[in-house]
Amino acid sequence: MVVKVGIAKLGNIASGVMGELLLDERADREDVQTFMATSGTKLQPEDIDRVVSNMKAWKPDFAIVVSPNGVLPGPKGAREQLLAAGIPCVVITDDITTKKEEWEALKASKFGYIIMKADAMIGARREFLDPVEMADYNGNLVKVLALTGAFRKMQLALDKVIDQVKAGKSGDALELPKIVMTSDKAVEAEFTNPYAMAKARAAYEIAQAVAGVNVKGCFMTKEWEAYIPIVTSAHEMMRCAAILCDEAREIEKGCDAVIRKPHKKDGVLVAKTKLISKPE
Repeated sequence: MVVKVGIAKLGNIASGVMGELLLDERADREDVQTFMATSGTKLQPEDIDRVVSNMKAWKPDFAIVVSPNGVLPGPKGAREQLLAAGIPCVVITDDITTKKEEWEALKASKFGYIIMKADAMIGARREFLDPVEMADYNGNLVKVLALTGAFRKMQLALDKVIDQVKAGKSGDALELPKIVMTSDKAVEAEFTNPYAMAKARAAYEIAQAVAGVNVKGCFMTKEWEAYIPIVTSAHEMMRCAAILCDEAREIEKGCDAVIRKPHKKDGVLVAKTKLISKPE
């Protein structure tokens, strides 16, 4: 059986950059077919409607709706329309757990969710953010989410949904993930060396804190002379988090203990740690 996985990418967060690639890293899985529909950079109603229409037409077994601030009307409306069309949805978004009423509503809903707490808002001030700065920031953030273990936990959770569809489950019978990706969750079972784990955990905590700094710089500070240093400092924090991740990875390399869990063609995960070995 081939499982159809739809990815509705609304706006951009780093988790959306790698969404379908994490499920089929060598593009050779025979049990999964993915399709991405994107609104582009914006979250305007007409852009989101286009995504929803394309996703409904493709009729996936389940959809991943990935966006910043997943409690906004646009992303919320998109997933509600897909669910009404009989398409189960997993919401992937940045940290919304501080928005109490909206967060409680999502928890109580039929949607699955993966809240990527370190997938932090960018420093979107024109005096600071140009295309190169944007790309550099997202590169650092992708590294943090990858090397701390957050992306692996996200991928494993989505693979479990795929396995359920392969086993014959559908619709409301699917058990969808309900995960808040904290630093503890991200680094769990990801490192053999405690110093490497500590560095990765520190990186995730720093990345989480970046969001608050950028909110201050983008929304709470009006004077440009004041907000430019604030958003700059947030990007420097993310750079330092990426460096810590590189250091953690190098420690694991030095121990010949980097954990690798590739997919086989049938979607089964195999694993290894020794570099010169075959995954089993």
